[in-house]
Amino acid sequence: MSRLAPHRKLSAVKRAVTIAGRRTSVNLEDAFWQALKEIANEHDMSRSKLIAAINSERQHANLSSAIRLFVLDYYRQQITVSKRRDTAKT
Repeated sequence: MSRLAPHRKLSAVKRAVTIAGRRTSVNLEDAFWQALKEIANEHDMSRSKLIAAINSERQHANLSSAIRLFVLDYYRQQITVSKRRDTAKT
């Protein structure tokens, strides 16, 4: 268990975002808000624009769930790319 990240506060934080000119609220745990900020920064975009992009492509009824799945998939893809690079070096 020592390889796992320390437990974080699991309570969700509700924030207002604007998507296509409409204000809506999104309820996510702080770790997901931070991950969205990191991903948005990597792509030189605002967190609101990233959420709007996720919203436009989502296949789930719940935006919060779509965001969580997006973040999970994003980091899974980074792990896959990293493993491919490590394999190519050997």
